[in-house]
Amino acid sequence: MKPTDSNHLTRRDFFQQSGKIVAASALAGIAIPHVHAAGSDTIQLAIIGSGGRGSGAIANAMEATGSTTKLVAMADLYEDRLQRSHTVLYDKFQERIDVPSERQFIGFDAFKKAIDSLRPGSGDIALLTGYAGFRPQQLEYAVERGVNVFMEKSFATDPVGVRRVIAAAEAAEKKGVKIAAGLMCRHSPNREELIRRLRAGELGDLQYTRAYRMGPAGGLGPKPADKSELEWQLRNFTKFYWVCGGLWAEMDIHQIDELCWLHDALPVSAQGVCGRAANSQDCSQNLDAFNVEWTFPNGTRAMHTVRYIAKTQSHFATYVHGSKKAAQFSGNTHAADVEIYKDQNTNRRNIEWRAPKEKHTVWQNQWNDFLDAIRTNKPFNQAKRAAHSNLAAIMGRAAMHMGRSVTWDEALASKFEWFPGIDQLTHESEPPIKSDDKGRYPVPVPGQWTEL
Repeated sequence: MKPTDSNHLTRRDFFQQSGKIVAASALAGIAIPHVHAAGSDTIQLAIIGSGGRGSGAIANAMEATGSTTKLVAMADLYEDRLQRSHTVLYDKFQERIDVPSERQFIGFDAFKKAIDSLRPGSGDIALLTGYAGFRPQQLEYAVERGVNVFMEKSFATDPVGVRRVIAAAEAAEKKGVKIAAGLMCRHSPNREELIRRLRAGELGDLQYTRAYRMGPAGGLGPKPADKSELEWQLRNFTKFYWVCGGLWAEMDIHQIDELCWLHDALPVSAQGVCGRAANSQDCSQNLDAFNVEWTFPNGTRAMHTVRYIAKTQSHFATYVHGSKKAAQFSGNTHAADVEIYKDQNTNRRNIEWRAPKEKHTVWQNQWNDFLDAIRTNKPFNQAKRAAHSNLAAIMGRAAMHMGRSVTWDEALASKFEWFPGIDQLTHESEPPIKSDDKGRYPVPVPGQWTEL
């Protein structure tokens, strides 16, 4: 969906604009009432991970209904990325960007300094928009400090990280800390209406669901000689499992969350297949074709098909099939293209009902709801639900990579970690994997690979 006002910037806008620029707590364990501070209408923000995704989230916070937010701190692993983001944000929002050099933090511990710049119990928000591998540690610290959190997807790279997010969610619940998780399609009125109609029986009994995310995605070339191994892997985060969980888990968590929402349940098992084109020169850990089937407690099934190969047919949508009718639940690039068909044929000539165009993007809807919850002190904690969808993605990935069925209980109990030492990283550290003499990194071989 496009913004309805030319003054509004989407996260994609920030990616494009950024590329054009040359250029412990004494409060731990103490329950804090999280009501927006009396006498102050300003909610202060700190961004941890200032790439395009984080900058876009700041734009949503600035443009939210009734928003009086102000950015007061920024943190990133790299100075150039922070400065690009600061320039774009300042050009757009100016007087609401108050981040002098003393509140611009660089390094692996920079997130702590940025969070410490906020006011516990005041309504302030830490935006965790960097790499998923670091998300559990950063979430734990923000909750310990009593600071509200917006965290982008995905939320953890392995089962150990998922359990840390769940534990932090439970701690936040006790302290009144509010957490928004970047599965923004849950804030779509059109999707909510289709869920209502589905639960009311308009489509009949739910039979199965299916989702697609098919389109081009670039690979990774050999590491340049002037880049350290650690920096190369971090700057190319979607290419490495330890950094973000890999492209499939990082991007397709949205569709997986939609499937869980439609089934109103979490899967009990998953199986799947994956592969890579025979002529692939990709040096990354990613494969480029995926299919996972999840089974839910009542025996219904969901399927997600992904292909990241150039010059192939594109398809980006989620569908639900009931015993009477089928429906589209989600459209291209998360558009709220919601419609019910007369029968099982999901084509535009067979539409029985179509939802109207939504007023705002789903990203903006989420921030409108989140800030309203902070101002009015409504319950708002999406972290556990997000972690569960993350685990559904992890079990699907593991089933494909290992070439066998994986159960929910097995995935949840697994002690597998991509990088047990990730919380202690410094710029001088070595990453957990290195390339071979051809510049290629380890890739899954089903039947030989271990991931749980």
